[in-house]
Amino acid sequence: MDRDPRRRSRPILEAAAAGEARVLFESEAAAILAAYGIPAARSIRATDRNEAARAAAAIGFPVAVKAHGVAHKSDAGLVHLGVADEAGVREAFDRITAGGTADRVIVQEMVAGGRELVVGMVRDQVFGPCVMFGLGGILTEVLGDVTFRRAPLTPAGALEMLDDIRGRRILDGVRGLPPADRNRLAGVLTAVGRIGLDHDEIGEIDLNPVILAGSRPVAADALVVLGD
Repeated sequence: MDRDPRRRSRPILEAAAAGEARVLFESEAAAILAAYGIPAARSIRATDRNEAARAAAAIGFPVAVKAHGVAHKSDAGLVHLGVADEAGVREAFDRITAGGTADRVIVQEMVAGGRELVVGMVRDQVFGPCVMFGLGGILTEVLGDVTFRRAPLTPAGALEMLDDIRGRRILDGVRGLPPADRNRLAGVLTAVGRIGLDHDEIGEIDLNPVILAGSRPVAADALVVLGD
């Protein structure tokens, strides 16, 4: 097996570029994350309602059912969370595909955790790839509590980013929750920066939310956008 993440992810990006795609499918984005060792929620792609039900049974309920190949799925009502049984998965599949926006879905494990973060990368015309970190979920847009640093990130620099946001106490042990594994979280930041450095064609990465499953960060949604 090729352990070089750049070589492992190169064919995915070349195939997307050849198809003139600008936004990678979620399964493609997940493969890139896996190549760089970024932990992500287990997911299975399904092309019909029965396949989706089988995928959910294999993952274990409850699950999330999301449109495949659609950016900003939540805004379009194409995400169903906490689906508890096979009948619910079939119904979610039918609703997601009814409008014609998507013809397949991603069935994904529900990651339990009360704290949501955002990790990303944007490519600046002057500074190149810059890594973003902050509060995630709806709080990303509501509070805008994010910080940026230019890649590459050192482990020490990534750890410093965790304390750059106003809401940094969310990473501590609050309300009975364990403290975040700061080293693992810093590892996600450095890996995202490395992706930006390794692949000039990637213009944006958005991992939102990254859920703290106990102390461990897990990317529950991934958006990878190619540059112009």
